[in-house]
Amino acid sequence: MSFLSKTLSRVKPSPTIAVTTLAAELRAQGKDIIALGAGEPDFDTPENIREAGKAAIDAGKTRYTAPDGIHELKEAICAKFKRDNGLDYSPAQITVNSGGKQTLYNALMATMNPGDEVIIPAPYWVSYPDMVLLAGGEPVIVETSLQTNFKLTADQLEAAITPNTKWLIFNSPSNPTGAGYSRDELKEITDVLLRHPHVWVMTDDMYEHLAYDDFEFCTPAEVEPQLYERTLTCNGVSKAYAMTGWRIGYAGGPVELIAAMRKIQSQSTSNPCSVSQHAALEALNGTQDFLAPHNEIFVRRRNLVVEKLNAIDGISCPVPEGAFYVYPSIAGLIGKKTPEGVEIDSDETFCTQLLQTHGVAVVFGAAFGLSPNFRVSYATSDDALSEACDRIRAFCETLSA
Repeated sequence: MSFLSKTLSRVKPSPTIAVTTLAAELRAQGKDIIALGAGEPDFDTPENIREAGKAAIDAGKTRYTAPDGIHELKEAICAKFKRDNGLDYSPAQITVNSGGKQTLYNALMATMNPGDEVIIPAPYWVSYPDMVLLAGGEPVIVETSLQTNFKLTADQLEAAITPNTKWLIFNSPSNPTGAGYSRDELKEITDVLLRHPHVWVMTDDMYEHLAYDDFEFCTPAEVEPQLYERTLTCNGVSKAYAMTGWRIGYAGGPVELIAAMRKIQSQSTSNPCSVSQHAALEALNGTQDFLAPHNEIFVRRRNLVVEKLNAIDGISCPVPEGAFYVYPSIAGLIGKKTPEGVEIDSDETFCTQLLQTHGVAVVFGAAFGLSPNFRVSYATSDDALSEACDRIRAFCETLSA
């Protein structure tokens, strides 16, 4: 009999972390690797936020806090939801967690029973299905397509709902595609949910402020107020504020659900880092002036990558509305072979050969539930992105039928 839990057999390690780790190992061996797998900005945390963290240390704010966050931060989150999303929450409806991942995990652990289903549009962030499985539920994967710019349609959602459906996990702008739902597109989704009052919505709004061109972010409870009582609106400071390592996520939702999530957290990690909470307080309450300049840089990088990838025979790359990822298709390369005779039979093989022969680390599409694609994070320098795209082109040009 195995000593380890049977539950572990239902899940797999994070592929994005695996790619990042492998790239670091190859670099340590002296190899020239361009890593485009990590989903974190290359900007430093803004100075005012860093200073708030230092001040918290100097003021001795390094002790335990309430299990799911200090009151001042909860008030700042309430103000943020009202200011940015038109949503009214009280501090009793707010949870603060050690990163956005813990927010989602706590919610699933607090609500899932055996046989409960969670609808997850694919491609999805790699952790969604495995968190559902760890919580004892069943992920229901609904594949989107390049033709709809990787967005779930109302008809697809309607067809996926069963009496066992408990949640829809909704992510816009998306990791891994960067696709964002317009207000009209989201209203079609919420109209379906209104017809199924047993289905709740768990949003992942982590890329809210990374919205480009004329795309305007919106979130389900904002678009359809009738869903307010069965929506958990999740967000965090990791991406827009370049605070990935500070590990602060948060959510607003019904009091009963928030209390259940607090119970889970009180018996697992307890409070998020006290210093990080005070830094997050400054992030939400302080100047937002750096957001627009950062987004200008991301737009430039996005355009560079999209243009270069679309110039490669066999690759098709849509233009994303937000986040800092592109999700190109390699359908035109499947079946070709490398000079060594390796057949490109999947996106995983493509990415493995690309890394081994040309030193570019990207994440294969199967990890996100939709193939044949790969994800590029363009949250790195223009020079690195340009060189990486040139290497991808060079690799593709070595492939033959």
